[in-house]
Amino acid sequence: MLIMFSRKKQDEYIQDLADAARKKSRWLDIWRRLLRNKLGMVGLCIIVVLVLLIIFADVLAKQPYDMQVFTERWQYPSRAHILGTDELGRDLWSRMLHGGRISLMVAVLAVCISVSAGIVLGSTAGYFGGMTDIIITRIMEILMAVPGLLLAIAIAFALGQSPVNTAIAISTSGIPFSCRLIRATVMSLKSNEFVEAARASGSKHFRVIFVHIIPNTIAPLIVNASLWVAGNIMAISGLSFIGLGVRPPTPEWGAILVAGRPYFRDFWPTILFPSLFIALTLFGFNLLGDGLRDALDPRLKD
Repeated sequence: MLIMFSRKKQDEYIQDLADAARKKSRWLDIWRRLLRNKLGMVGLCIIVVLVLLIIFADVLAKQPYDMQVFTERWQYPSRAHILGTDELGRDLWSRMLHGGRISLMVAVLAVCISVSAGIVLGSTAGYFGGMTDIIITRIMEILMAVPGLLLAIAIAFALGQSPVNTAIAISTSGIPFSCRLIRATVMSLKSNEFVEAARASGSKHFRVIFVHIIPNTIAPLIVNASLWVAGNIMAISGLSFIGLGVRPPTPEWGAILVAGRPYFRDFWPTILFPSLFIALTLFGFNLLGDGLRDALDPRLKD
């Protein structure tokens, strides 16, 4: 009995090593195809540059983002202030870089929450089926019936203004879409031979789902997640625009935009530069998402 048990563990270990080697080769192949996609690499370069600017904001910005110098209000771009200053004399370059930390952090956190919840709910519904599938699907349909922005506004109003609460509010509308995506993929995979072999070897449901099935659903999930980040940045800016996003004076691109809106006719930098940063980020993530979709599509292999 002990010999059979150790042999079973050994077979599982060998199978895990083989799966890891196969996955590594697969991801290298995906990376090579992404490198050949020019638009996808443009999007990746835009995102990398923005992330580096945000990470080194304390080094690149000469002035703290909340430092007010009333004698330097309404300054246009110059050597002293690369993007000018706002109505309170705060450096716009510093506020844009530090505001990017909030925007990207909240957007990525919202995607992580929605994807994690979608993986758990979608894999459970798709794998077990029956009444479990019906209950989870009906709950997701109820959430999808409510407009995403309206649901985010209601949750943000109930939870209050903070980066984490904003991420939770935005992620709620993304859970049904990730859940439906995972559910459909799991349903198409659970009857495959490798899943049947895992069951026959005595693997528990948890191991079958998260070791054998979920890794095969990552490709479409990555593509959609990259596009969801762009949509979340727009949602964060929208919530900040109506006063339900990040609490001032914490900088955030949407909040900077709404703060400069009353002065747009007389001073354009407070509207132009936040809009450019938002547009560039959306452009970069959309290009990267399209590139990942082409790289992860096995039908496009050379």
